[in-house]
Amino acid sequence: MGGGMWMQRLRRSPREMVSSTLVSALLVMLSQLAMAMVPRIFSSVSLIAMLPIAGLVFFGTIILGKWLRRLVGVSASPPAFVLFNILFLWSIYMFVTRTAISSLLDAFLNAECALLLFGLYRIFSSDPGIVSCDSSFSVESDCRDFTELISRNENPSVFSRVRYCSKCKANIRGFDHHCPAFGNCIGQKNHRLFMVLLTGFVIAESTYIMCSTKFITGSLNTVKIGAESTLSLNMVISTMLFSVLQVLWQVIFLMWHIYCICFNIRTEEWINWTKYPEFQLMESSDLGSGVTFRNPYDKGIIGNIKEFLRPSGF
Repeated sequence: MGGGMWMQRLRRSPREMVSSTLVSALLVMLSQLAMAMVPRIFSSVSLIAMLPIAGLVFFGTIILGKWLRRLVGVSASPPAFVLFNILFLWSIYMFVTRTAISSLLDAFLNAECALLLFGLYRIFSSDPGIVSCDSSFSVESDCRDFTELISRNENPSVFSRVRYCSKCKANIRGFDHHCPAFGNCIGQKNHRLFMVLLTGFVIAESTYIMCSTKFITGSLNTVKIGAESTLSLNMVISTMLFSVLQVLWQVIFLMWHIYCICFNIRTEEWINWTKYPEFQLMESSDLGSGVTFRNPYDKGIIGNIKEFLRPSGF
């Protein structure tokens, strides 16, 4: 991985990292237990009606976590938060839900969870495409602002689509966005891994929803449900609602990135296109002149997909 990004992470002391991880674990437990109260309190309403209630409870817990951060001065780690949520859902599945699941589906979901953990490690430790500032030209020109650097350089292709990430304080080739959940920038070198991992989350959570639905249906058909079974059922329902909420926004996020790939545009470029001269086209009319958006990198859908699968420059 690029040295600059590792240095940003290593600036945190071991005590800060342990405290942040513990806060993340505590926040996951609080949010999941709070959501488990939804089917207990609102047992008379349908699962669809529980969904917005569960969403409000979850986001309320997140807001509470931010308030606690200001109070104690320790913030949660988003990657650790994602990790502990995966482990929590996996544990509920292993100890409760899997009793109603076939062996083939059980093996499939366990493999998905294991691959998600591996994917999280890979993308967290990956180099997104850091461009070092060790050349004399870039140092003299102030490497932080690559837009100005490109305009000064006689060979702009050297720094083509290099953007600055204020979170990591690094210059990233093909920078799309900084992903707090994965603890890394998404750039040209790890964009494909990001898409695979995002797709994996959608598939794994959809599988979990399917398994949970099967367990819930079987439990509700049981003539008598004891107190222990009721607790287990509430945990399965709450984690299923959590997974549905995750899938809803992840599918939208995935569709957006597929759109960006098909038209060869990065999220950061789409938001801040007025900062980059190559995306600005001057147009004149009887009403006056103005600047409109153009995409100089668009090579057609097929060409854009090929470039995404086999990026140049590395």
